[in-house]
Amino acid sequence: MLVIGFPTGALQANCYVLAAGAGEPCVIVDPGQDAEEPIREAMREHRLSPVAVLLTHGHFDHTFSVTPVCDGNDIPAWIHPDDKAMLNDPLLGLSQESRAFFGGVEMREPRSVELLEDGVDLDLAGLKLSVDHSPGHTGGSVMFRSGVEEGGRLCITGDTLFAGSIGRTDLPGGDHRRMLASLRDKVLTLPDDTVVLPGHGPTTTIGRERATNPFLVQLGSAPAAPHRGL
Repeated sequence: MLVIGFPTGALQANCYVLAAGAGEPCVIVDPGQDAEEPIREAMREHRLSPVAVLLTHGHFDHTFSVTPVCDGNDIPAWIHPDDKAMLNDPLLGLSQESRAFFGGVEMREPRSVELLEDGVDLDLAGLKLSVDHSPGHTGGSVMFRSGVEEGGRLCITGDTLFAGSIGRTDLPGGDHRRMLASLRDKVLTLPDDTVVLPGHGPTTTIGRERATNPFLVQLGSAPAAPHRGL
């Protein structure tokens, strides 16, 4: 699998482009602020053609460019129904302080929007991606898993799991209890060799996080400080 990743915008949200290989169709995950040009460069360099945009959740640092990318390529966006409203009103997911700072952000949802369901397998661009609903950071947070063979497993975790941390749960729609359940039931059940592509920061593995991430080691006894992202 070809995986291209790069940080976007002021909040450095990771955008990913996935394809079976060069010259193939691809999917785009979380096209955040200023993602359009890097996406175009990846398309040109690797001769890719996009077929869909997948969204791990509705916060605008992960969705800012979804409408121009989708409508410009005549492709759908996939998002969990619990976060769909944020495509038209990004302020729904912001704290009062963030609303004061990002209050000028205006967005609208793409012409074509498909809804994600827990446990569904998506067949897109020659890739099979499994959807895991992982609420906690937002009500509609999801993770995308690919690969079943040792050495070939990966999981795009959005803001559910980072290297050494987890997503904050103090924003509208966040729920720390549900986050802990998602970590226990959806993250800790993954094989240790699964490569984690997080919503912010560097890649990691489930095994490394299982051994060193305080939120996974003790599930709730670690300090509940704010983390990356909105």
